[in-house]
Amino acid sequence: MKKTEKEWREQLNPEQYRIAREKGTERAFTGEYWDCHDQGTYRCVCCGAELFSSAHKYDSGSGWPSFWQPSDPANLATAEDNSHFMRRAEALCSQCGAHLGHVFDDGPQPTGLRFCINSASLKLVKKDK
Repeated sequence: MKKTEKEWREQLNPEQYRIAREKGTERAFTGEYWDCHDQGTYRCVCCGAELFSSAHKYDSGSGWPSFWQPSDPANLATAEDNSHFMRRAEALCSQCGAHLGHVFDDGPQPTGLRFCINSASLKLVKKDK
């Protein structure tokens, strides 16, 4: 998905743009979904790609929404991130390139992964009751 920076700025609020398009991060324990227990599907705020299910969300204690696996691995990409004097795997939406957060290998089983994701990069589509 290709859009101009102007189009992204028109679609996203300033915080979403800063995080998803400029690789920013939100402060821990401040995002809309870090302590959310609603059931549903988390989609990319930029393009709507399905990224995570609430069934795979857990409380990692990190202050960001954390998931132990994506809904569809094809919708997630990773890239090496050596910023801030750290070596990490950046999580990206494979459909539009949005920065989502990072992936760590200290998560729960069965995957052992922790997808540590910014709330501003997500849109929760709640499951009908």
